[in-house]
Amino acid sequence: MVDKSLSLRRSLRATVLALSVGALACIPTPVVAAPANLVALPDFTPIVKQYGPAVVNISTTETKVAKQQSPFPPDSPFNQFFAPFLGPQGGGPQQKYQVQSLGSGFIVSPDGYIVTAAHVVQGAQKIIVSLTNHQQYRAKLIGYSKRIDVALLKIDASNLPTVQIGDSSQLEVGQWVLAVGAPFGFENSVTQGVVSATSRPLPDDPYIPFIQTDVPINPGNSGGPLFNMKGQVIGINDQIYTNSGGYMGLSFSIPINVAMDAVKQLKLHQKVHFGWLGVMVQDVSMELAKSFHMKEPVGALISQVEPNGPAARAGLKPGDIIVSFDGQPIYNSAQLPPLVGALPAGFKAKVGIIRDGRSMTVPVTVESLPANLAEDDNGGEENRAAPEQKGNISRLKIQVGPLTAAARQQLDVSSGVLVLGVGNGPAAEAGIRPGDVILQVAQQPINNVAELQKLVAGLPAGQPIPVLLHRREGNFYVVLSLPR
Repeated sequence: MVDKSLSLRRSLRATVLALSVGALACIPTPVVAAPANLVALPDFTPIVKQYGPAVVNISTTETKVAKQQSPFPPDSPFNQFFAPFLGPQGGGPQQKYQVQSLGSGFIVSPDGYIVTAAHVVQGAQKIIVSLTNHQQYRAKLIGYSKRIDVALLKIDASNLPTVQIGDSSQLEVGQWVLAVGAPFGFENSVTQGVVSATSRPLPDDPYIPFIQTDVPINPGNSGGPLFNMKGQVIGINDQIYTNSGGYMGLSFSIPINVAMDAVKQLKLHQKVHFGWLGVMVQDVSMELAKSFHMKEPVGALISQVEPNGPAARAGLKPGDIIVSFDGQPIYNSAQLPPLVGALPAGFKAKVGIIRDGRSMTVPVTVESLPANLAEDDNGGEENRAAPEQKGNISRLKIQVGPLTAAARQQLDVSSGVLVLGVGNGPAAEAGIRPGDVILQVAQQPINNVAELQKLVAGLPAGQPIPVLLHRREGNFYVVLSLPR
């Protein structure tokens, strides 16, 4: 028999539950608004559609010459079989072979002027430009600047799509940028990223204040455009930092302001101008700052002045520290070359310096970088010291000797003594090594071994002392500290 009271209780519980659920359903659920994005993600589609057709692919052909060589090691007995073909010296007839490479570029005028990187087309006997509509043209090289790494090409065409040139001086760190090119030959590839740094000089390109980005750039992208979010070209993709040959997160582009200034000169068949001061500079370390009685390590320390150059005529000398140039503060030596290089010849710049702990301003007239200016090979280190008058500087743990007249002429120095040997001691700790020429100690010129011995004997212990050296790369300062 069924218990009616139990059935009734179950029915009542079900009714109450149903009423509760219904009541909850009648209560309005509060609507929580989704948080707005602080930064909107970029959409590069309009840029690609509007300016993508103005980006071109460049293929080059270069003819090189090589001698036919034996496939076996020099001491292999099998080389006797190749002797009739290779000749008595082991070198066969010269063989020509062709090397093909790929790069990118962009059209800057409807009548066929194209900008790319100089290393893409330098040395090429044949340059082919391919458009996005698959038309191909034989290009003529109008000119290039190896130092800026910019080249100007011309194709015989009209009514071509062009890019819009922007202003790279307005670029800021953190802005989105877009690269278009042909990495590894994959034509019209698009990659994006942000600006990591601006005015980033590199050791081999002191005149270029590179734009550093994290945009993936690979071989084949060179010469292609770097766009900002307005669709304007603000850089030329130029090189990457890599240990593997591929992209590792660091890409460098030539600012378009620097590139187009060179392009204007190339279009007029002129040599690209660079401003020139005639100095060699280095960074100021904390130790150097102390030795020059400075409160902080800032500026560009002049280690060498070109005789009869603009700086020499203005009275600048080694040991001066440039802390401003034409109103721009100089925090490190890398800032100076791009500022000077961009100025026209005859420009009168005010150079702020620190000399002997005192601030002063020196007017300097900028000149054009001499066309024949190149790094000199000072040769080896032999025959620099005269055979007599060698001396030991026991306090520095070094052996030095005088320079011969021929060595002075070869090194283009008027004074100094040659370091012959370095033991464990203060000189070695400062980075002095055999073959260096000591030009100054504590800003006092060194003419002979006796002068150096006398000067070192009177140096205070435990204080940083600037020492000016000459090495194959040029003049530079190190800091010496004598033990107490």
